[in-house]
Order: sequence, then C-alpha cells, then structure tokens
Amino acid sequence: MSQDIKQIIKEEYVKCASDPSHFMRKYCHIQHPQRGRVIFNLYPFQGKVLTLWKDNPYSIVLKSRQLGISTLAAGYSLWLMTFHKDKNILCLSKTQETARNMVTKVKFMYDNLPSWLKVPTEENNKLSIRLNNGSQVKAKSSNSDSARSEAVSLLIIDEAAFIDNIEDTWASAQQTLATGGGAIVLSTPYGTGNWFHQTWVSAENAENDFLPIKLPWYVHPERDDAWRKRQDELLGDPRLASQECDCDFSTSGDIVFYNEWLEFISTTTIQDPVERRGVDQNYWVWEQPDYSRDYMVVADVARGDGKDHSAFHVIDIATNIQVAEYKGQLPPKDFGYFLVGVASEYNQALLVVENANIGWATIDAVIERDYKNLYYSPKTEALTVDSYFNKYENSDTVTPGFTMSLRTRPLVINKLREFVGDRSVTIRSKRLVEEMKVFIWRNGRAEAQSGYNDDLVMSFGIGMYLRDTSLKFRQQSQDLTRAALNNVGKSMPAQGAYFATGRDNPYFMDNGKGGKENFSWILG
Repeated sequence: MSQDIKQIIKEEYVKCASDPSHFMRKYCHIQHPQRGRVIFNLYPFQGKVLTLWKDNPYSIVLKSRQLGISTLAAGYSLWLMTFHKDKNILCLSKTQETARNMVTKVKFMYDNLPSWLKVPTEENNKLSIRLNNGSQVKAKSSNSDSARSEAVSLLIIDEAAFIDNIEDTWASAQQTLATGGGAIVLSTPYGTGNWFHQTWVSAENAENDFLPIKLPWYVHPERDDAWRKRQDELLGDPRLASQECDCDFSTSGDIVFYNEWLEFISTTTIQDPVERRGVDQNYWVWEQPDYSRDYMVVADVARGDGKDHSAFHVIDIATNIQVAEYKGQLPPKDFGYFLVGVASEYNQALLVVENANIGWATIDAVIERDYKNLYYSPKTEALTVDSYFNKYENSDTVTPGFTMSLRTRPLVINKLREFVGDRSVTIRSKRLVEEMKVFIWRNGRAEAQSGYNDDLVMSFGIGMYLRDTSLKFRQQSQDLTRAALNNVGKSMPAQGAYFATGRDNPYFMDNGKGGKENFSWILG
C-alpha cells in the first residue's frame, strides 16, 4: 500500500512538473474576494494564457479589469520556483506595495501546498521567498535601478501603463534578460504614446519579441452584456469603462483631447502641405498669403540644440484656419529673423512669441528688425481693451511677447480644447495631431507624455487663447470707434454746409492744446 502511494505521488509530481495548469487546478489555493480560500480552478482563458506564457519567453498582456491575470502570474511563478532550480523572478509595479501583492499571492499558494510538493524555504518575508533549490521571487517598486545587477530569469511588470519612466526600468532590465531570461508585462490600457502602448503596438506589428495577448471583458465565462452595461454605471464614465473593460487605448488615460475629436480632424481637415520650405523642409504651407486677410503668427521657442523644437503656426484670424506651420531646430536669434520674414509675408501678421527663458533672444531679434506688429502682454493679469492698447501708450504696463503664467497656461489649454471640441478651428497638420494624441493630464497639469514634445500644441493653444481674448477686445474697440464716428456723422450737417462758414464750422473743436482744429477729415 505504501508503495502504491509513493507511486501515485511520483506520477502526480511528474504531471505537476510538466503542466502548470494541472499544478494550479489541483494544488494551488487563492483568496477569492467573495468565496474565501478556494482551489485555483482556472477558467479556460486562463489555461490558454498559461500555455502561451510557458511556450513564449516574452509576453505582453492587454487586459480587462479583474480577470485574475496577476494571480495567474503568481501561480506561474510558484510553479517555476518549485520545479526548476535557480529561477530568479522579479515582480515590479508602480509602488512596492502593489508589487508585494504578487509575492503575497505566491506565499499564500506556497503555504497551502501539500507537504510533498513544498520545497523548504531559506528566506520567507513580506517582499521575497527563497527556496533551498536556489529559486526565489522578489518584489520591488519600479525605477531605473530595479533590475540592475539582477540575474533575472523572469521579469513580471504589473500595471505597466501606470508606471512613470518605465522605459528606463526596461532598458536596465534588458542587460539582465539578455542571458536567457523572459518577461511578462501586464496592464489595462492607460493612454497612448507611453511605453506600454508603444510596446503593444510593436508586438502586434511583429516588430519586437513580445507575444501580444489581448483579454477583453467577454473572455470571462461569468460575464455577459448585462454585466458590461453595469460597469458603465458603476464606474460613472463610459470612457473609463471602455478603458477598464474593453482594452481600449483610445479612451484610456488622462488624455486632454478625446479620440473622437482627433479622429474627426484626421478624416476631414488634415492635408499634406502644398509646399515644404527651408533647408530641413520643416516649414509647411497650405495656403499662400492673401493680402485682403488678417493673420497671426504664434511661436514657441526652443534652444535649437536639444530634444525640444521651435515651432510656429500661421492662422487666418477670421476663419480660424491653419495656413502654415513650422517645427524644427533653429538658433533662437535665427528663429526670430525667420519669424519676421514669415509674418511680413503674411500681410504684416500679428506676431506672438512666448517670452519665457530663451524666447527673449528671439524677441530681441524681432525688435532688432523693427517689426511693428509684435504682440505685447499686459503686466497685469487682467485682460481688457485698455490693456491691449497700452503698448502704444505706456511701455511700463506691457512686456513684449506672450507671458505664459500659472494663470494663463490652463486658460490656453482649455481654450484649445474648446475650439477643438466645438470643431470651430481647422487644423491641417498631422504633426500637430500627433502631438495632441500624447498630450495628457499629469498631476493636474496638461503636458506631453515622457519622451514626447508639445511645442506645436502649446503654440497653437496660445493662438486660440489670444483669438478669443486680446483679438476679441481689439475687434470690440474697433466696433466702438465705428459707432462713435457714425454718431458724429448723424449729429452734424453735410460737408457743404460748413466749409463756407470758417471758424463757425462745428468741426472746429478743441484740440487739447489751447486752440481749435478742423476735424472734418475724420468722416473721410
């Protein structure tokens, strides 16, 4: 009888060692949120994922919420440790607490194994378990040094889309994985343009070593359409539900510009430029100057020798159509001369240059060329008709260029969102749209995702903000002037009635210098 039991255990051990699904279904326990301690009876989709992990060293999983994939990764880790020597498994997540959850699940499964499956431990604490066969699992928060100097057999990155600067972590991990290790990257989507999104897209296009595994909500056999509709209510936002359940990148993350807005632009107004100018061909033109129209040229300045780019847009003020654009790397002074040339060509356009830091070198170049239609910002935060025209009267109250402040920056972003959402601006540039796709909210501030630029977005936003503030005030002032002159014309006699009357002419008015002056010319 004893011999029969030993033989049964031996055969069962061989089955477990060769098949992680069998190992988990029969001997691994998990803590279910409603049912408590239960055997890990894998769903069919979980069994298939496990087989894919076993057969492919690199896997990236785009998943819906609450599918038990992190728990599956914990069970796979325990299987590797139990039946293989010297396996070093490293679990990374945004915080150490989240990474520790993976080790906690491994520990729970290990503690509930039958004695004949347990490999004795040499170390067992909250952040790691090391068995006496040399295998171990550890938890760490993600940073650039997390995987450095580690001979990692399997790297598990949980909720990868939510980890800041994960590309640095991955770069350091590559050195340790190069000797034969593998990686499992797990996450729900969280915006586009980040490392997880880029890696997923490359995997789908077979451009890297990762096997892409997509797990939307309906792979779970206990979920139906009623469950999915309920998620919209529970999460309070269909976009969030689409992110959490449908694996939809386009609705995920703290995106500033919704995907449907950008899709509309891409399918209706985006055009290839009719002309590309400059040595670098980065000055794109869609419409040549029309000397019957008013334009503004709005610029953001970079040093010209780094990752950022100097950029500007030419915008038809009346129609709010983008007619030209530049994004390139020019020295600030040369950029200023370039701007003067473009603004002069476009009917002496209003030239707006952000005056932060290096922008002053560009503004100095504009002033050096004596360009007359340079925008000046009021030193006060209040925007009024008077503040716009103060540049002609009192230089102490204004400063050349556009001042981006803690107050104006969110106003610029919100105004751009308003124009784009209302479809009241015509954007022609695919470069601008690409920047808008990776423009996100981070800790309450709108900015480009790590590794991307927002030069075109910010300069275009300034243009939309000014079109709705200072330029509106200017138009209001012009309308008031016309109304006043019309009233003067209605209250005075015809020109032929006063020219013969000399100083009795009602157009002889006080000139403010102690005398009278004929103002009849004001009516043309």
